[in-house]
Amino acid sequence: MLAAPAWAAYLLGVGVYGIALGVVDASTNMQAVAIERQYGRPILPSFHGGWTLGGLLGAGLTLATADLDLSWSALLAVVPVAMAAAAFLPRAESHAFDQAAPADLPGVPWRPILLVGLGMVVFYMVDTAAQTWGAVYLDEVLDAPSRWVALATLPYLAASLVLRLAGDSLVQRYGAVPVLRIGAVVASAGLVVVTTAPTWPVAVLGFTIVGTGISVVAPLSFSAAARIAGGSVERVDAVIARFNQFNYVGGLLGAVLTGVVGQDEPAPGLRDPGGPGARAAAARTVVRGPRRLR
Repeated sequence: MLAAPAWAAYLLGVGVYGIALGVVDASTNMQAVAIERQYGRPILPSFHGGWTLGGLLGAGLTLATADLDLSWSALLAVVPVAMAAAAFLPRAESHAFDQAAPADLPGVPWRPILLVGLGMVVFYMVDTAAQTWGAVYLDEVLDAPSRWVALATLPYLAASLVLRLAGDSLVQRYGAVPVLRIGAVVASAGLVVVTTAPTWPVAVLGFTIVGTGISVVAPLSFSAAARIAGGSVERVDAVIARFNQFNYVGGLLGAVLTGVVGQDEPAPGLRDPGGPGARAAAARTVVRGPRRLR
């Protein structure tokens, strides 16, 4: 994809990457749910912490190699090749219920699973908006120096990593419901700080608070969906594969809706047009000419 010689080849590469990402995304969550089931204790939060760590490493690698030609990154293809040879948890019978004939299995309770899925949609809306538009928000609305706009994402990811690594013990000690409730309150408070911040350092603090509160929603949602589904390993896998679609719905909504709201015609819309940050953005528009969020 990154070494594509033409636009059409790039689009083809993006499509193949998207399909492969969906497969990896769903199957790794299936593996994590199966391991959690065998362990009999929460492991999904720290499992998702591994993804967050990967995001931080990827951001750091991108910053460190910013001056290199993009084609060199094709060497990263060695990663999926290495993973293909890794040892994964075999599809094993982990419960006596797995012995039941398919006709004896009760129907999957999709209604409660869909309700949990709505929480996933909200999480990925916030997560995608923060990581996709956070830097633009600091730059366009709060006039942050260009070298510091990445702070919208890095502290957010760092806070998410810390809470996810601690999430297993928190859930085991206090239970999933209290952790989710407190996380939702903290994340909401962080969003208020972000949207009302008078200066960019305050907004960075808000993004950090958001990452702290919302980081456990996705892993605990996968755990809840697996528990609600119950039954055989095959059945849980099928539910997790379908449940995984909620994150793409949330990702699309977070990226697209934030971009629509953020159009700067007739006024900057990422926040109240009358706020001080919006006035600063409007002043920069006069000095530098029309500019659109992208």
